[in-house]
Amino acid sequence: MAPPSRDDICTLTVCRDCCCGSLDKHPDVDHDGQLAALRAGAGRHRVRVSECLSVCERSNVVVVQPCPSARRRGARPVYLGDVLDDDALDAVTSWLTAGGPGVAAVPGRLAGHVFDRSAAEVG
Repeated sequence: MAPPSRDDICTLTVCRDCCCGSLDKHPDVDHDGQLAALRAGAGRHRVRVSECLSVCERSNVVVVQPCPSARRRGARPVYLGDVLDDDALDAVTSWLTAGGPGVAAVPGRLAGHVFDRSAAEVG
């Protein structure tokens, strides 16, 4: 089997360094463990950490960006908020494995986590 092309690799951006990833706001969440699980489950896809994405009311925020080929077909980034438990993390990594935005539908387990970034309160 041929390795995936860069055209088929999604990017997952994980908000950290503000209230996302904060033990003050979410003391019962292993934030480092979450990041490690996302990196381990993402397979060939990229996982990067961003400073504050300014949607603090939805922390912990994860943005699933479509692969370049899906982006050219009109797929757009999907913002997920309140990603605080293993079920949500597993759904994110399963979605990446299936191809992410524009390739596979948002898993039902993530439906309540999707939000419109343009409609969210900033800061």
